[in-house]
Amino acid sequence: MKNATLRQLKTFETVARRLSFSRAANELNLSPPAVSTQIKHLEEHAGVSLFEQLGKKIYLTPAGQEMLRHSRAIIHCFREAEETLAKMRSLSGGSLSIGVISTGGYFLPRLLAEFSARNKAVELDLTVENHDALLGRLEENRIDLAIMVGAPADHKFVSTPFAPHAFLIVASPRHPLVGKENIRLSDLRSERFIVREKGSDTWNAMQQCFDGQVQLSEPMEIRNTEAIKQAVMSGMGVSFLSAHTVTLELRAGMLAVLDVAGFPVVQKWHVVHRLDKQLAPVAQAFKTFLSKEGEMQTNEITTAVDHH
Repeated sequence: MKNATLRQLKTFETVARRLSFSRAANELNLSPPAVSTQIKHLEEHAGVSLFEQLGKKIYLTPAGQEMLRHSRAIIHCFREAEETLAKMRSLSGGSLSIGVISTGGYFLPRLLAEFSARNKAVELDLTVENHDALLGRLEENRIDLAIMVGAPADHKFVSTPFAPHAFLIVASPRHPLVGKENIRLSDLRSERFIVREKGSDTWNAMQQCFDGQVQLSEPMEIRNTEAIKQAVMSGMGVSFLSAHTVTLELRAGMLAVLDVAGFPVVQKWHVVHRLDKQLAPVAQAFKTFLSKEGEMQTNEITTAVDHH
């Protein structure tokens, strides 16, 4: 049966349903000899007769009855596949797998909720990892798109900016530098920094910003942003963090922004995918959505911090 074709199965199903070669030919817009040829080839593949003729009527043999059951199941599976692919082509269905750095977890759900509301049949899968881990997932084709800060240096990726991303230096409201104006970055050399882990976008942004002006002395490295904020609030040190992550704490007076010269430092959010990946319509639609809506959706957070 490995050489049987879908056309042969459809022809067989029609003849079995009509119990007439001529009526099946009329339904399929084929000639009766063409229908007979398709059935003959299928019987050759099966190695048994599928029909028997008694007088002027044809009937299914036991083998034919079994073949009819399987043929209808196969035809049904193909029809479902066609319908699913049609939905994916028209953006009325399909799935989208997105990876985001942990900082993005503070605003990306808002964007996903809006996109999902406009495309209700789309299934979304969200993964939160650091920068390096997301690039690994892209390389392994485990996610369709990644949301991160800055463009990867590797030319095997395509990166498109869509929104600003501000970084601040925050401290406990009780810190002696709170309220002091125009602090020089070099004045922070004696401060204990509580930082994200190497390989994270926040760490990379901090290294670019400090650029030798500040040599961190025994920084405390914590992989979790929420834990970093708690440590800073308790007075254990200061931190370089994304504005998106500290909005609520700043409004509540639980954290304070140090007025450091050159801050806030603004970089760009990027949506990234493999250069050799042909994006499905749903992934391309989400990229377009970010380009048109991303800055507007994230601007509220940035503005709130700038005016604090």
